[in-house]
Amino acid sequence: MDRELADAAATGQLGAVLARTVPWSAPQALGVYLHGELGAGKTTLVRGLLRELGVTGTVRSPSYTLLESYDCHGHVVLHVDLYRLAGGGDVASLGLRDEALPGVLLLIEWPERANDSLPHADLHARLSIHGESRAVHLESASAAGKAWLAAAAADAAYKK
Repeated sequence: MDRELADAAATGQLGAVLARTVPWSAPQALGVYLHGELGAGKTTLVRGLLRELGVTGTVRSPSYTLLESYDCHGHVVLHVDLYRLAGGGDVASLGLRDEALPGVLLLIEWPERANDSLPHADLHARLSIHGESRAVHLESASAAGKAWLAAAAADAAYKK
């Protein structure tokens, strides 16, 4: 699924659509891998998703803390930024596989830095810069991801 994102507000709105359509009933943790160069909108997308889930505090990229955890009405959202990591060994120390439980949503920026040591992805969000605007390519990587994308595509705000 491809979409042009005219500005940061449109990127945040896409995050809100994804938040409204999260398949929380999945029997395992859900994972979204966020790909894209610096400034492509990965954290902006996460911020929109978290705002829609009721997070009111500051949402910043966990570039230095590596992981930020949010309690969202009985669900846990872990926002992970692997940009500063050297490889898969560093990822193991974060304990993400231990957190991969039903009702948990893992939002992982820079997953390619993990050398295959991450829990599975249900969605891949590939953000890119196109002049002053952005674009995103969303693709499913599991049955839960396929259902999630179908629900997102049916959301009225997505169609705008």
